[in-house]
Amino acid sequence: MTLAGPPIRLGTRRSALAMTQSGHVARALEEVSGRPVELVQIVSEGDTNRGSLSQLGGTGVFATRLREALRAGECDLLVHSLKDLPTAPAPGLVIAATPARADARDVVLTRDGTPLERLRPGALIGTGSPRRIAQALRANPDLAVHDLRGNVDSRMQRVIDGELDAIVLAAAGLDRLDTRTPLRLEPRALDEWPTAAGQGALAVETREDAETELRDAIRRLDDARTRIAVTVERSVLSGIEAGCHAPVGVHAHYEGDRLHIRAAVYGAEGERLVEDGAVLLPEQGYIRDGGSGNGADAAGGADQIDRARDIGSGIAHRLLERGAADLVSRELPS
Repeated sequence: MTLAGPPIRLGTRRSALAMTQSGHVARALEEVSGRPVELVQIVSEGDTNRGSLSQLGGTGVFATRLREALRAGECDLLVHSLKDLPTAPAPGLVIAATPARADARDVVLTRDGTPLERLRPGALIGTGSPRRIAQALRANPDLAVHDLRGNVDSRMQRVIDGELDAIVLAAAGLDRLDTRTPLRLEPRALDEWPTAAGQGALAVETREDAETELRDAIRRLDDARTRIAVTVERSVLSGIEAGCHAPVGVHAHYEGDRLHIRAAVYGAEGERLVEDGAVLLPEQGYIRDGGSGNGADAAGGADQIDRARDIGSGIAHRLLERGAADLVSRELPS
């Protein structure tokens, strides 16, 4: 295919995973737009500050600088890991597409394949996520937790070298990087170990005043079922006013025409659990047929997204009634 017209500038973090994710979107956007797409590397605070994510403020630590660059015209669109985005709308910006989701599960990596529940007392597990810490300790209270930052390769190397006994990573990141490792992988089932809202999904963000041709091209990358599912998940997180690094797991997915939702809020060490869930049928306001390229417009319009938000808010309300507010640090308005 011959590409014509001015290049579209796609802003991305410079990490290997971010560049890989953005590269996938760039190629898809070239296909639907007929224009070349170039990657513009942008350094965020989360890339330069090596402190714990929870101490850095969690929500938006990777997104703030990228969004500043987009508003300033340094690029035309951004690709984010959706789980890292705050749930509040960003003034002047819009998530124009959520492409089809990858594997949303977490994976525990060990040297010998010992299941998480059977790791020895005092075994050192590395993760910087309060949710993953709580889930790991709930599965095996005798573990010791080590706060962990760094890229995928450096994290895995610490297990290979024996510094850590296990780490927890997102399956989607391993898949997108096509990771090869001698470590043994234990995927955690989503019904028992729901992951971060939006995990495995990407968000393609642009300015509200972006040219119509660009908005239309980006919209063709949207996957209707992914958008509905992640809207439910993020509405749960928003409804309990918890940030994206709070000890909250929530996952929504389709099985046939049924939308299954599971949400859980954990105590810091997994000692408490508040949970809720639902199984919804298409006649309750959800799409019968998925598909890519037209997003919610082809799935019945914005009313489907509104319905998804309502369902997520309802689950959040029930979680709060059952005591979830005692387990999370509520987000303060910015």
